[in-house]
Amino acid sequence: MIWAVIIAIAACIIIALGFYAGRLLFLLKQQNQRQQQVREQRIATISESIFTIAKAMEQQQCDLSEGVIRIVNLLNALPIPSTIDYSARYPQIHALFVEVIGFAILEARQKLSKQERRKQDAAREHIESEYESKVLGELSSLKSYCCELSPTLK
Repeated sequence: MIWAVIIAIAACIIIALGFYAGRLLFLLKQQNQRQQQVREQRIATISESIFTIAKAMEQQQCDLSEGVIRIVNLLNALPIPSTIDYSARYPQIHALFVEVIGFAILEARQKLSKQERRKQDAAREHIESEYESKVLGELSSLKSYCCELSPTLK
């Protein structure tokens, strides 16, 4: 009689623990689905931004150096599981980025004297002219990559 009660209590405990484990697995699955949706939305948003910047660069609505800085930072922010070496995939964009990243921007630029700003602007324009055709040549490939990541882009 006592053994029957102990077995019944043990069975109830096992059933309760099984239910609890199933509930936790269900919640974990939901959380993973939400995280995947957020990741996909972030990829789509970043891809759209890169696509827009590349298009603006092609139409000369955005300076090459400014566009390259933004694009490289956005590419590095993509939450893609497989690591892609963007510097190898887009070598000219990366090379221009390396050349211009050292120039003062925002508040640091405002602190420069007018002469120093002009000097940096001239140097940046010279570097941009060297890379212009090479970078513009990579933009179509970059836009195609963005369309692969986010099929809603055209």
